[in-house]
Amino acid sequence: MQTRTLGRTGLEVSALSFGASSLGSVFRETDDRESIRTVHSAIDAGINYIDVSPYYGLTKAETVLGQAISGLPRDKFLLSSKAGRYGDAEFDFTAERIVRSVEDSLKRLHTDYLDILFLHDIEFASADVIVEEAVPAMHALKRQGKIRFSGISGLPLALFEQVLPRIDVDAILSYCHYSLNDNSLLALLPLLEERGVGVVNASPLSMGLLGTRPIADWHPAGETLRAACRRAAEHCAARGGDIAKLAIQYSTRHDNIPTTLVSTATPANIAKNAAWVDEPLDEELLLEVLDILKPVHRLSWPSGRPEYNVAADLSAAATEEGRP
Repeated sequence: MQTRTLGRTGLEVSALSFGASSLGSVFRETDDRESIRTVHSAIDAGINYIDVSPYYGLTKAETVLGQAISGLPRDKFLLSSKAGRYGDAEFDFTAERIVRSVEDSLKRLHTDYLDILFLHDIEFASADVIVEEAVPAMHALKRQGKIRFSGISGLPLALFEQVLPRIDVDAILSYCHYSLNDNSLLALLPLLEERGVGVVNASPLSMGLLGTRPIADWHPAGETLRAACRRAAEHCAARGGDIAKLAIQYSTRHDNIPTTLVSTATPANIAKNAAWVDEPLDEELLLEVLDILKPVHRLSWPSGRPEYNVAADLSAAATEEGRP
């Protein structure tokens, strides 16, 4: 599988990476033995980067992932985890809690260090606590060798525009903003390039919007967006295609988006997802699907504090291959 460089970190990450949230039974009840086989299948398929968080399954994902990687050579994979979010409404970005969180994660993951630590969903915290407590804590962990690189994650793109000029981090993790229905992450790339910040793209299926299965009740998308994605999925199926395949291929092919996280707890699924990356993309079907999704293009939903949910003052509108 193709690899790309993640910003100034120098890390060579696979175009498709493995999001371990599914191992925490956050989407369905999972079998731990099957989950462990899924991790091994991902690595066998050429995926070299794995992301997790103590929030996923209330530490279950980290625990199961730790079992999966405990017998593997540490240089076979890159590993990131997160700190700051521990429950649906439990956030703590104080320096003390960040340090303790990393220590606990390292124990669950059976490793001495993380390649990247992300502050998890920082739109739920004030910028001041991120700037004054959480980021300095990551710098201290970096000096101690417990993490190699630091980053922040969140949903609203305005969040990154507001916070990045105030901090020194190596990467961001953005989700649901580089997929078939929303490519607005492209507008953030000039700022990231200027600062040497790498980007990890997550959720190419827009947390299940781009699929044929019923959308989860908890999904924050409104009915207009849900309906458009449903029409796009049905169109793909009628044309003998698979919108999941199209979505993964679309999200992994942009040279300036180093890696895209996909999550599953099924070995066959991750092997299939990885194989799709190297297969030709159906350009005609892609244009048809983008046309169906055009009325809802870049339509998202709010997350976190109000100040982060304003229109981002980014550069000119993102475009890709001449399409808005």
